[in-house]
Amino acid sequence: QVQLAESGGGLVQAGSSLRLSCAASGRTFSNYAMGWFRQALGKEREFVAGISRRGGRTYYADSVQGRFTISRDNAKNTVALQMNSLKPEDTAVYYCAANSGSGLKVPDTQYEYEYWGQGTQVTVSS
Repeated sequence: QVQLAESGGGLVQAGSSLRLSCAASGRTFSNYAMGWFRQALGKEREFVAGISRRGGRTYYADSVQGRFTISRDNAKNTVALQMNSLKPEDTAVYYCAANSGSGLKVPDTQYEYEYWGQGTQVTVSS
C-alpha cells in the first residue's frame, strides 16, 4: 500500500504560478505511475497530468498542456506539479494518485489509480 500526502496549495492571482508536491510512503515508489487530478466544486474529478514509473513519459489534459509540468523524483519519493499561467478555471482541489499497473500507457482515468491523497485546495482569483 502507498500513502500519499499533497502540499503546496493556496490562493493566488490569475497569471501566477504554484507548485504542488506529493510525498509518498509505503511500497517502492518507482513501481507506481503517478497522476494528478482535480475536482472543482460541483464537478466531476478530472485528470490533469500523469507520469510513468521512471518518469520517461508524461501525459497532460488539453486544458493544462503547455502550462503545467509534472515531474517525479524517485530518490525522494515525490511527484510535483508545476502550474504556470494559472487561470480562475484551475480552481479546484488537487489530488495525487498512484497506479500499480505495468502498462506502457500513462493512466489518465481515475479508475486506473488505486491510491489517493487527501487533496490540496488551489484557488485562483481573477
